[in-house]
Amino acid sequence: MKTNIIIAGVGGQGILTIAAVLDTAALNENLYVKQSEVHGMSQRGGAVESHVRISDSQVHSDLIPEGKADLIVAVEPMESLRHLPFLKKGGTLITDAQTFVNMDNYPEKKALYKTIQKYPHHLIINATEMAKALGNSKVANIILLGAASVLLPLSEKSLIRAIESMFSSKGEKILALNLEAFYKGKELALQMV
Repeated sequence: MKTNIIIAGVGGQGILTIAAVLDTAALNENLYVKQSEVHGMSQRGGAVESHVRISDSQVHSDLIPEGKADLIVAVEPMESLRHLPFLKKGGTLITDAQTFVNMDNYPEKKALYKTIQKYPHHLIINATEMAKALGNSKVANIILLGAASVLLPLSEKSLIRAIESMFSSKGEKILALNLEAFYKGKELALQMV
């Protein structure tokens, strides 16, 4: 078993948090994991990406080659398109519907969605809107993680333990919010796939 995941978005959207949860969950299951990350200028809306490779055998490189990603999880739709060359045939693209317009020639939403919808395995989720309905737009990333969980080789138990280990020090309310976000994302993905 080998699963290659790219997490992409804009600085401050929780890309590295998703990667840390995946890493911790994989380690909870005694799997091999390698991660690399590229940080943009978050205060200027810079791109952030993380490559996460999970396997039951040793992983030698932390970078995913083009055409080898099983899954792209994007917290911003334009960033999902930037990483499409990495998606393997039959791979899945999961993205938030909410855009983060950080350039003058940012494409129209309809054009973005139309390009994403060309891929047979895609989910466009209103994660930011769902997060706002839960009371905090910052959990959009965990909603997307929940949606991705239905495609991951990791048990729900391991993912929940990882979320608990990351957020329990922030208080019961924050932990409960992130757990609720995870389950909302998972529930939505199960309805869509």
